[in-house]
Amino acid sequence: MDKAASAPVVPFYLGGVSAAMASCCTHPIDQQKYRMQVVKGKTGMLESLSRTARTAGVIGLWEGASASILRQMTYSITRFGVYDVMKSGWKRARGDRAGPAGVAGGLAVWELAACAGLAGGLAGLVGNPAEIVLVRMCTDAVRPPTQQYGYRNCFDGIYRVVRDEGFHVLYRGTGPNVLRSISMNVSQLAAYDAIKAQLVASGYFADTISTHLTTGVLAGTLATTVAAPFDVLKSRIQSAQKSGPGAGVGAILREGWRNEGARFLFRGWTPAWLRLTPNTVLMFVFFEQLKKLWQ
Repeated sequence: MDKAASAPVVPFYLGGVSAAMASCCTHPIDQQKYRMQVVKGKTGMLESLSRTARTAGVIGLWEGASASILRQMTYSITRFGVYDVMKSGWKRARGDRAGPAGVAGGLAVWELAACAGLAGGLAGLVGNPAEIVLVRMCTDAVRPPTQQYGYRNCFDGIYRVVRDEGFHVLYRGTGPNVLRSISMNVSQLAAYDAIKAQLVASGYFADTISTHLTTGVLAGTLATTVAAPFDVLKSRIQSAQKSGPGAGVGAILREGWRNEGARFLFRGWTPAWLRLTPNTVLMFVFFEQLKKLWQ
């Protein structure tokens, strides 16, 4: 993700566009991840995918896709944009104006992690409303009919949440979502930059699509594992029908631990990995290619 200081500045929205393009490709797996995280039981991902295709048709695998795109155009635009601004500002503050002369654009791994973490925290706040609607739209089909939300699209979902439950509900689960976003950004964006820089510096890799693919797989695996507990908590809080003591982090942790054991924090890891790793690869490949087209 690093270019020389003389390179044209890419538009801040390219990261969001790249993430939205990737999410359209991987949405069916993302949908099953949310369903496995929210619904208690031992349904496997393939069984869940097959059931959805049988009952709702192939098009049913893309239910909630509008909310996924909205999420990327809020959350990912913010995290990519703020991350790049912070990296540039950090280098200027150190007087390092020479561009990527050192590892990862002249920034140490901890500096990349700090930039990514701060950008991720802000992005988690910005993207929370879309996340609420995304989780509900993706899990509607596995709810009892009386508990379904029935949103027509992401904008209908936002409107009805505010109308029926209040504006504050759009920020339900903000704590776990922000923590997940911080961990995701550090283990995805910062890890991608650091891993790619090390691979290129080794002399065995060039800055090509094959290197982007390799780096994306490694960063995607790391991000899936680090973010999994926060992702499960976030999904269960945001899918809850009502606010209250039973919908808090503590209550969900106690109930999950008691009924499902410690492994509940990693429920949906396989679909999350199958979604996030290809998503990470596609997102960065799209991002790198869009940057080249722009420049």
